[in-house]
Amino acid sequence: MLKFKTILLFIFFLNVCFTLSAQDNVNWTSFRGNQSLTGTTNITIPRSLTLLWSFKTGDGIKSSPVISNGSIYIGSNDGNIYSISDHGKLNWKYNTGTAIEAPPLVLDKTIYIGSLGGLLFALDAATGKLKWKYATDGQISGSANYSVSADNKNKYILVGSYDYSLHCVNAVTGKLNWKYTSDNFINGSPSVNDQVTVFGGCDGQFHIVDVTTGRLVSKINMLTYIASSSVLDGTQAFFGNYDGFFLCVDYKSKETIWKYEGSGAFMASPAVSGNQVVIGSQDRKLYCFNKSDGKILWIFKTNGIISGSPVISNSTVVFGSGDGHLYLVELKTGKEIWNYEIGNAVSSTPAIVKDLIVIAAEDGIVYGFGVK
Repeated sequence: MLKFKTILLFIFFLNVCFTLSAQDNVNWTSFRGNQSLTGTTNITIPRSLTLLWSFKTGDGIKSSPVISNGSIYIGSNDGNIYSISDHGKLNWKYNTGTAIEAPPLVLDKTIYIGSLGGLLFALDAATGKLKWKYATDGQISGSANYSVSADNKNKYILVGSYDYSLHCVNAVTGKLNWKYTSDNFINGSPSVNDQVTVFGGCDGQFHIVDVTTGRLVSKINMLTYIASSSVLDGTQAFFGNYDGFFLCVDYKSKETIWKYEGSGAFMASPAVSGNQVVIGSQDRKLYCFNKSDGKILWIFKTNGIISGSPVISNSTVVFGSGDGHLYLVELKTGKEIWNYEIGNAVSSTPAIVKDLIVIAAEDGIVYGFGVK
């Protein structure tokens, strides 16, 4: 009997693992793919893609798409949050009244997204119906993230604002749980694990905050603006700053493990896979660093600034550039695999699922790429 129960348990775990794997292949539900903001997926991308469809919004787009259950969600400078089918057809749109630069978050069939008007919206993913909205006192430019309570009973949405504060609100009710206030604007998205949330601010500080209580654990003085989001990898965090420094710090010991100097400002967020860290810069270059020691493994040059964050998809790096191209680059070597001329600057980050890559351009058009 015990042996039979053991076999059933084994089959159960196999089914769970398969389900999670399948979900990972068909859903890209947050700005960087997960709470730690690593910007990675295990999907293998073909070496050549075709434009499958395009969808035009009413203004330029700085937001980035997410994908959940066959629907694409994205904000636009026209003030609308759009739900688009994976064939490029409109499902619904919701008008917030002000431009939206932040990427959405999909969690438990709900869309969470902030606006430049300082409001955080929770919308039903299927219908676009408003569930609640929460007001901050400044614009919201970065994507929301989430945390789960220690007893797994509650989920909370974390979002930074230009009111200098990181807000933590109940995902179901929109009621404030805690608020942590820094000394200047918070531009990026907070990175989260089960103990802390970390973020850089325009106050030049790297903040480590207890994710349960909102109390400051510690902060590290970086002396200049940190506009992008950071990646959490164990106790290490990777991020760039406005002076062109890219850093690896240990948030527990408060030590800088390594630092690279000499690039343009970093507005994009890094992607981390294995022992490689990839990030684009305002100096038009995509950098790949050795995660252990910060040595440059390769540099890929484009003809425009890189404000959008790259995604590492198995052995391929996918990113857009201000030169109006979408690029596929080999992770190992930095050699170009393929590019597509969109024709307008791209500051959006791609969303990648099986058989589909979605990215937006500043001309206000959302593009879907795949293989026919």
